[in-house]
Amino acid sequence: MEQWYATGKRKTAIARVFLRPGNGEMTVNGKQLKDHFMTDGNVIKVHAPFKVTGTENRFNVLATVSGGGIAAQAEAMRHGISRALCDYNKELRPPLKKEGFIRRDSRMKERKKYGLKSARARFQFSKR
Repeated sequence: MEQWYATGKRKTAIARVFLRPGNGEMTVNGKQLKDHFMTDGNVIKVHAPFKVTGTENRFNVLATVSGGGIAAQAEAMRHGISRALCDYNKELRPPLKKEGFIRRDSRMKERKKYGLKSARARFQFSKR
């Protein structure tokens, strides 16, 4: 059976995505897509690469996601689906690249610094 695999990342979320020819079913960690990503916005994010390339209902997606929050997992899955579509057909790369789905979003949480309350917030200062 033919399939395409790719890994997508966002913040600390990692998605392993398998694309197989099919009718558009999506399974995430053994659950249906709408059961895992409860909000419509996250479901739309995951469907975006198929919509941009015009390949809706042509692939079944099997994904395992871990780490991060629900929104970051959805974006990691979008990244993985985009990369897998590029493996399937190189001609799909330009529209995906134009939408910014190919590039890894490298923004991460900034680490806490010692002597401060958080990454940048300081404790209250009193002059007198």
